Amino acid sequence: MINIDEQLRIIKKGAAEIINEDELKEKLIKVEKENRPLVVKLGLDPSAPDIHIGHAVVLRKIKQLQDLGHRAVIIIGDFTGMIGDPTGKSKARKQLTKEQVMENARTYEKQIFKILDKEKTDLRFNSEWLEKLNFRDVIELSAKYTVARMLEREDFKNRFQNEMSIGIHEFFYPLMQAYDSIAINADIELGGTDQRFNILMGRTMQKEYGKECQIALFMPILEGLDGKEKMSKSLGNYIGIYESAEVMYRKTMEIPDELIIKYFELATDIHPDKIDDIKAKLEEGTVNPRDIKMSLAKEIVRLYHGEEEASKAEHYFVNVFQQNQMPEDLESIEIDKDMTFFQVLVHTKLAPSNSEARRLIAQGGVKVNGEKVEQVEEVQLKDQDIIQVGKKKFVKIKL
Repeated sequence: MINIDEQLRIIKKGAAEIINEDELKEKLIKVEKENRPLVVKLGLDPSAPDIHIGHAVVLRKIKQLQDLGHRAVIIIGDFTGMIGDPTGKSKARKQLTKEQVMENARTYEKQIFKILDKEKTDLRFNSEWLEKLNFRDVIELSAKYTVARMLEREDFKNRFQNEMSIGIHEFFYPLMQAYDSIAINADIELGGTDQRFNILMGRTMQKEYGKECQIALFMPILEGLDGKEKMSKSLGNYIGIYESAEVMYRKTMEIPDELIIKYFELATDIHPDKIDDIKAKLEEGTVNPRDIKMSLAKEIVRLYHGEEEASKAEHYFVNVFQQNQMPEDLESIEIDKDMTFFQVLVHTKLAPSNSEARRLIAQGGVKVNGEKVEQVEEVQLKDQDIIQVGKKKFVKIKL
């Protein structure tokens, strides 16, 4: 097993907070003496099973822990998912049916193993232990925490102060999530910084049940391609883990220069020493940020598509976007022949709205078959026409 200081360095890479680091070091020493791996817990709410690299930040950290010799326990919240995590919500979530939860869970299972080592992962469903609790067990669990403490949680506090309803069942979500840590004897629990309350509840409850407290390892939220908002499919600023190698590469090249190091830390498995070296070169100005970003894009694509596809994606990017060559293998997107040109731009996702489409055209940023569009009324689209927006977006249309 890798020495303790080296493990700590890799575990800390990119982390927002560790509670606490001294305990983590003690755990690493202890499990090395016991010749066993750390039990690394991640709970997944199966209500939103479409992973992009922002979601994958925590999974990448778990993969790094696996590479250090530790074991992941991924808990699909099939039982807690029927309540729904109230984190950040201004009202109770709609409860999912058992069938909906299980369908989402199957999708999650497929996606997480695109990142994690299946041989070093235990996939568990928390109904395995939560369904077995009787009412006496539930009362005992709830008696270990107070309403006053529960109302310290930001979303509950805001709803209470604004006289908005809070279902009693919502209080049980963090309690049940904490019970998961008790059930599997978690050594570390990972999550985003938005999961602080839930994960610290796990530490509290382990102590209440006479267990050794888990380490809370919080990973920061990854901004999307705009460099401002949290990566989100709804905002369109995301890189999906199932997108093509060429699209992943191109999207990575769109991130602002100031996010290059953060993406290296959170979206790749590159060793912290190498990241420090890259950071120093950027600060000294001895390298072009574009070249570093290209190495970042290639590394991200390599993680999800392999070395060969990463090299192809880089070659494609250089030919199409740096040398302004028209791509030859564009996928055709069907459009209705009665659509206006503005509607076509929105339908093909070249523009997010009609008003944005108008702005792009007014700025001279839209071309059809290489010709700049100046008068929308004169555009007569034909089958297999290629629409280009800016330097990087191309779509072939099919009437």
